[in-house]
Amino acid sequence: MPSAPPRPPTDMTIARLAAAGGVGVETVRYYQRRGLLETPRRPEGSGLGGGARRYGAEAVRRLRFIRSAQAAGFTLEQIGELLALDAGEDRARALTLAQARLAELDTRIAELEAARAALRRLAGACAGGKGPCPILEAFEG
Repeated sequence: MPSAPPRPPTDMTIARLAAAGGVGVETVRYYQRRGLLETPRRPEGSGLGGGARRYGAEAVRRLRFIRSAQAAGFTLEQIGELLALDAGEDRARALTLAQARLAELDTRIAELEAARAALRRLAGACAGGKGPCPILEAFEG
């Protein structure tokens, strides 16, 4: 018996959309509540609420965009702004947002590097000495 052909990208349930985007269904719903993804209308059908909502290729594209932008460290508010920009007309605003995010990342990296250097100093002092552990003393005071 041949297997059923895969559903076309214009006919996905929320579960298939979530799987295609690498997230859970509740994440998709959260993005919808935040206005980042559209909530399609339910088609008329049987049952109390009608048929199941269907999502297309554009929903997958937006969901993947959101996930990629989050991986780059953008907030959901910033992602909403990026989604609202016109790809052909709003390059300057997108660049401004990216540069601001880069500056935030640079600051965070500097903070993490300073924390790593301090912890290395404490670990070195702890490994070679006697008496109270400098690591524990540093966190107590």
